[in-house]
Amino acid sequence: MSRHQYDLVQCMKQMGAQVGKVCGNCEGRCPICDSYVKPTVEVRICQECSQGHLRDRCILCGHRFTEEDSGVEAFYCLECVRLEKHREGCPRILNMGSSKSSMIMDKKKVGPGLERLTG
Repeated sequence: MSRHQYDLVQCMKQMGAQVGKVCGNCEGRCPICDSYVKPTVEVRICQECSQGHLRDRCILCGHRFTEEDSGVEAFYCLECVRLEKHREGCPRILNMGSSKSSMIMDKKKVGPGLERLTG
């Protein structure tokens, strides 16, 4: 979970055997602290997050994988493994946060192709 986005909610259920996948934009990021340094232990996700419509989505940003891009395995960084944060539960982000959702709603209010007036 991102250190600077406190409104994000993780699943935190008991981890299963399925390995978590991330998209190309999130590749190399630790799901707990967003560090790109020393990836060591692969991420395991719970049974519910590995089935259904969540199966083919990035565990961090929710981006849908295409047939060409099937996702990359996610890894915890060495520091989170040393602090045993990788044992807390499933790291999938369930909501996108209020700042991103308000941005999406603002785009829907303005409409496609129209510029937003600020002043």
